[in-house]
Amino acid sequence: MPISYFNTKTVKKISEKILNTSKKKLDFNIRHISKESGGYISANPAVFDNIPNTISSKKVLREAIKGTPLIKFGDGGVSVMIISGIHGNELPPQIASLILINELENIPLNGTVYIIPFSAPKATMYNSRWFDSDDLNRVANIDGSLSNSIMKIIKELKIISVADFHSTAPNSNPGKEGIFCTMKPSPESYHIGKYISNKTHSEILSYDHAGSAYQGAIEDECNILNIPAVTCEVLCPNGSTTEEAYKKSLKQMKYFLSYFDIISFGG
Repeated sequence: MPISYFNTKTVKKISEKILNTSKKKLDFNIRHISKESGGYISANPAVFDNIPNTISSKKVLREAIKGTPLIKFGDGGVSVMIISGIHGNELPPQIASLILINELENIPLNGTVYIIPFSAPKATMYNSRWFDSDDLNRVANIDGSLSNSIMKIIKELKIISVADFHSTAPNSNPGKEGIFCTMKPSPESYHIGKYISNKTHSEILSYDHAGSAYQGAIEDECNILNIPAVTCEVLCPNGSTTEEAYKKSLKQMKYFLSYFDIISFGG
C-alpha cells in the first residue's frame, strides 16, 4: 500500500510493532546528525522487505525515526564515511548500507568506518527525491541545509575520504552505472574512482575540477576541501529496487573500503 494511504498514527503503530527489539548489545555506536529528518523506513516496503531481518537492522530503523543516523564501526586508524539516501527515492544504496552494517559487525576492521544509511529518513519514508523542498545533493554548501550539516560532521570527525552512493534511473542523468570523481583540487578522488571502476566494471565519470558541474554536491564540496570523495551510481528506476542493483551498490561500498585496506575484499 503506498505510504500516502497511511496516516501518521497508523504508520507509527505498525512501525513500533515491527521494530520492537530486545536489548542486545550491538557492535557499533549510533548518533544523530539531525533530529528534524526522522521517518519510518519500515513504511517503505521496497526498502524494508529487502534488508536483513536482524536486531541490528531494527535498531538502525528505530534510530532513523529520531533523525539522520550516523553509525560508527571501529576505533583508530584512518576514518572514512559512506553515505546513502541523499535522494530518498534512490533505494538500492540504502538497502546496501543496511546489509553492510550487518556484515561489518563480523569483519575485522583496519580503521574506522562511519555510515549514514538514510540521510533523510523522512524522504525515504515517502519515496521522495526531495527533503523539505531541497535537493540535498545541490545544497551541501548552504548553511542550515541537512547536507551542510553532514559536511560539518565530516570536518568534525576528520574524515579522510567520503563515498556517496546513489542510484540513477534509465534515461536520466547519468542514466548509467558509474563512479563520479574529479582530478582537482583532490587528485586522489580520481584514483579512488578508478579503483572502484576497475573492480566493479562501473564506468569512470571524471571531471577536471570539483564544483564545475555539480556545485553543492557532497562529493564536490568534499573535494574542494581536499577531502577525496567519489559518487557511486547504480542503475535502477527511482522509487524501486532490484537485487542486482543493491548487490552492485554493496560491492562498490566494499571496494571503497578495500582501497584504504580497511577490509579485505576480492569478491
